[in-house]
Formats: sequence, C-alpha cells, structure tokens
Amino acid sequence: MLQGKAENGKLIIALTGKIDSSNSEDVRADIRALLRAHPCRAVELDCDQLEYITSAGLRVILGLKQEVDDTVIINVHTDLYSIFDMTGFTDMMEVRKAYRVLSVEGCEAIGQGANGKVYRVDPDTIVKVYLNPDALPEIHRERELARMAFVAGVPTAIPYDVVRIQGGGFGSVFEMLNADSFARLLAGGQRSVDEIAERSIRLLKLIHSKQVCSAVLPDMKAVALHWAEFLREYLPAEQHKKLYALIQAVPEDDHLLHGDYHVKNIMLQNDESLLIDMDTLSHGHPVFELAGMYNAYVGFGLTDPGYPERFLGISRETCRELWRKSLELYLETKDPGRISEAEAKAKIIGLARLMRREIRRDGLNRENGRRMIGACRAALAELLPAVDRLEF
Repeated sequence: MLQGKAENGKLIIALTGKIDSSNSEDVRADIRALLRAHPCRAVELDCDQLEYITSAGLRVILGLKQEVDDTVIINVHTDLYSIFDMTGFTDMMEVRKAYRVLSVEGCEAIGQGANGKVYRVDPDTIVKVYLNPDALPEIHRERELARMAFVAGVPTAIPYDVVRIQGGGFGSVFEMLNADSFARLLAGGQRSVDEIAERSIRLLKLIHSKQVCSAVLPDMKAVALHWAEFLREYLPAEQHKKLYALIQAVPEDDHLLHGDYHVKNIMLQNDESLLIDMDTLSHGHPVFELAGMYNAYVGFGLTDPGYPERFLGISRETCRELWRKSLELYLETKDPGRISEAEAKAKIIGLARLMRREIRRDGLNRENGRRMIGACRAALAELLPAVDRLEF
C-alpha cells in the first residue's frame, strides 16, 4: 500500500521502488484509495524513493493528472527525470528534480546577510545557506531579483543550482572563482579602508542610478513607516509624531536600493565588484540605504563593542572609519557639517529599526537588550528635535 498524507488541502503520495506492468494496477488502486480517504484539489507525487518507472507506471500518473489537474511530481532523480523528459511529461505537468545534498561543515564563512550565511565550499564555489529551513520560495524569488538586477546592469552573481544542506535547510550555489569578500580583504590587510570604501561606493552609486518598477520591489518608505508605527508605544508622543512625520515626508522614489549593503555582501572577483545577497532589494530614497549601512558599521556595536568584529571580521575602529569614508565619497564632500547632517538623518532611521528589532526579539526582558533599546531611545531623543527633513 502506498503511503500518503494530507497537508493544507494537498495529498502527498510517496512512490517507492519500481513501478512497471507487474504492479502498476496495484499502484493505481492504492492512489484511488488515498484519494477517497483524502479528498483534495492537489496531489504531489514524491519520487525520492522511486528507483524506476516504465510506460505502465507513466500511464498511472497520466490517469491521476486527468483526475486531479493540479498534480506535480517532486524529488525526481536524474535518471528518472530523463524518462519524464523524453516521454513529454515535463511539458504536460510540473516535474521537479531532486536537490543534491551539500555539507558546509568545516567550510569558511565568508559572507552574511539578513536571511542567510555564505560559505566557500571549494576554491571555485560558494553557497548561501538560508536561515529559514523552508526557504525555497525565498530562493526562487532571490534568483529572479538577481536576474533582474543583472539585466539592469548591476554586477551580481546569479546562482546556478539549488541544494539541500546536510542537517537541514536549502542553499543557492554560485561559481565564484578567486573571489573574496570586501570584509576579508580588509581584515587581511590586502586592501585599505580607502580602496574598499571607494569600490563600495562606486558600486552603490551604480545601484542607486537604476530605476525599477515600483510594483515589483518593496517600497522602503512604506517599510520604514511600519517601523515607526511599531514604536508608537515605546517613544514619547512628540518624538514618535516627529519620527513618523519625517519618514512620511521623504519623497517617493523608484530608484533601486540593495537593502543590506555592507562589506560582507560584496565580493571582489578578477578586479570586479559583485553583490552576492539580493533578497533585500527594494526601492526608495538613498537615506534608507545609508541607514542600513550605519547599522552594519556602527549601530549594532553601540552597546556591544565586539559586535563588528564578530559580524564583519573587522574592528570597531575600522568599521567607524569605513562608515565615515563611505559618507564622504557618497556625498562627494569632506565638509564635516554636511557629513554630520547626513549621518544624523541616516541614524534616525537606523536607530528606529534597531530599537524595533530589539524589542521584537524580547530585548526588554534581557539586560543587553535593554541597554540597546535605551541607547537608541536616548540617541533619538537628541537627534529628532535637531532634524527637519531626512532627505539630503
């Protein structure tokens, strides 16, 4: 008897062994019995343990497809996939290949973003391992975003494979021959702060020069307004009113933003700078991008001096130097007044995001969380009265 289970209105049936003329009618009867026991609108045939299938077995699947149109075949190994492909099944229905299993145990972590960690598997290959164990929708979305950015002229690596990670979860595989993250190059002394900042800002300005369809990507202004709204009960009324009004007044903008821009998410390959983490793409005013950069280089270390070293692999002092140099290059000025003014605007958004993040992570019930929330609250109390607009 075939094994089946119902999940969210979908019947999942595990096919095993071989299906040929000797047992195809038994398989057909088992499938019908499962359909009677679990009425559904969709069926998923899991072929992870299926070794072989003949035309008799294919006719069983075709009959099921005619009965339940939303039928897909998953976890199909290479040899089996060629059978489905040659017989035209891949044109008639969705047939998903099985994912190869990859281990990152003992591999060097070379990058990190909001949703995953990047490891070097061998000299030619890196893999981004997603924090969410059910990340397949995220992976497919990020691949499409990377393609969109690539077509728009932003240099980025596009994954060529999706794998299961040994121990759980999924990853995207990239070919990155002789590539190192900006963070590692800086930490190893192979590149100076000035060069890393110059390369980083040159790429960032290229990103920000691209206009995108506002319906495709999140609007960072809308996202930031959600952050501000969350803080309504945690800030004095006047401060919250000012914060919300400042964000609300930022002009609408359809230029591309990366959303998590820092030196662990930029690789140097054959003297070309490449982005490796595209799942945070959005659109909006560049002040939102600078807010994220402020958090990566300064904000997360406000009450934890060791954080920059743990997260980026470079010292707190180097991070602050990199942040300051990045502002100079982005604004194209060394005027301390202009730089401090832009920094204050980025900090307001960055601190609001940090404070919300810490509260949502139960920071009010942790000593280090309370320190961070208190530092954000104090800084916002000082900055908000002095800033009249966030754009620069």
